[in-house]
Amino acid sequence: MRCVMLFLINTGLHEIREETDMGLALKDTQHHCYGDYLTWPDDSRYELIDGNAYAMAPAPDLAHQDVAGEIYLQARLALKDKPCRAFIAPVDVRLPKHNEADESIDTVVQPDVLVVCDSSKLDRRGVRGAPDWIVEVLSPSTAGHDQIKKRNLYERHGVTEYWLIHPIDRLLTVYRLIDGEYGKPELYELNGETQVSVLPDIVIRWDELAARLPVDY
Repeated sequence: MRCVMLFLINTGLHEIREETDMGLALKDTQHHCYGDYLTWPDDSRYELIDGNAYAMAPAPDLAHQDVAGEIYLQARLALKDKPCRAFIAPVDVRLPKHNEADESIDTVVQPDVLVVCDSSKLDRRGVRGAPDWIVEVLSPSTAGHDQIKKRNLYERHGVTEYWLIHPIDRLLTVYRLIDGEYGKPELYELNGETQVSVLPDIVIRWDELAARLPVDY
């Protein structure tokens, strides 16, 4: 079943201005669900957040992909022969508000790296429900979106640990869910190693990766 609902014009315009400031433009002023999302052409990439369709940035640069790929590789190797599974974008993560059917879900995102420990959340379409750990690699065009819009989204849906990697500043921001809310963010430099609190088997080692990042990135 398709789910399209027109917002009030003044509300829609406010949303477009707000998200343009964050670097990602809205597709339109309609409310969309996963049923609509499945009908869009493969070459038009969007994420849905509360029914708003945000146009995803063009293909990330090489350094962004290097960071995401290295994090995924280390996580996958650390979880070998364990029930938790690591994935790398693009994988659709559907975040239902209640028990609605897939086609009625109005939030679908594609985190850069994620780990899911509950196998019942996995199906042929991707993931339904909150991953245990999500990593987003920031770029100038997505930084505001990832740090504000997605942080609030992941907190609301119960993502236990959320990492934001800043390749330009060589910093890591970590949010951990405490009593249903993210506590004060913790900041780390990209050197040495950092353990994933919710998944202690995963320890990310930074030095080799940081040495590969362009000095002018």
